[in-house]
Amino acid sequence: MSHHIVEARDLSFVYPGGHEALSGVSFRITHGEAVALIGPNGAGKSTLLLHLNGSLLPARGEVRIGDLPVTRQTAPRIRRTVGMVFQDPDDQLFMPTVLEDVAFGPLNYGLAPAEAEDRAVAALERVGMARLRQQPPYTLSAGEKRAVAIATVLAMSPDVLVMDEPSSNLDPRGRRRLIELLKSFEHTRIIATHDLELVVEVCPRVLVMDGGVIVAQGPAHELLNNEDLMLRHGLERPHSLRHHHPH
Repeated sequence: MSHHIVEARDLSFVYPGGHEALSGVSFRITHGEAVALIGPNGAGKSTLLLHLNGSLLPARGEVRIGDLPVTRQTAPRIRRTVGMVFQDPDDQLFMPTVLEDVAFGPLNYGLAPAEAEDRAVAALERVGMARLRQQPPYTLSAGEKRAVAIATVLAMSPDVLVMDEPSSNLDPRGRRRLIELLKSFEHTRIIATHDLELVVEVCPRVLVMDGGVIVAQGPAHELLNNEDLMLRHGLERPHSLRHHHPH
């Protein structure tokens, strides 16, 4: 069994009030893939991501991580496998220091304090933030907060990384660091983003969402070069692809 495989089968979700945010979504992502989830605002991308670690549960259909369906009962186990980096890093950083924030998850899962700290330091080194370990998170820049939020997830040793708009609010240097970091990971990566140039660099495969359904999925360069598809769903062909032959 591989916990790295992420699969949705006929996934539907209705918010209280009756808004159907997802309708019959199906896909399969295999070990080590980097897959982008793109589409206009309100397409259902964030709602879909929240199903991957059990934060939301389906109205119909199912999500599976490896052989395990995501249910209320399995959600605690799933969250050890699927690490979620939220759109706003402040949603993940709440302890007095960066090191305490990154060690919080491992401690919460029962690791000894020394082992949790070792994991936290290793995760911070991985994202280039070990020098800030004693800083209060509120003093960090947007890019530093983003890197530390990723470290809080890496410290849990997940098999799957799920990220919601990871490059939002980053300056060019912070964005470049993020892209190089994402390219270096061997995890299965699922990235919801409006940053299509990041997609070109990081994600060989794309799922296009609109109106709660997946309207297209396939090789990133093929779909991102399809100007008609892009325009139909509130997107634009990335500038970097305009000067290259699609093949």
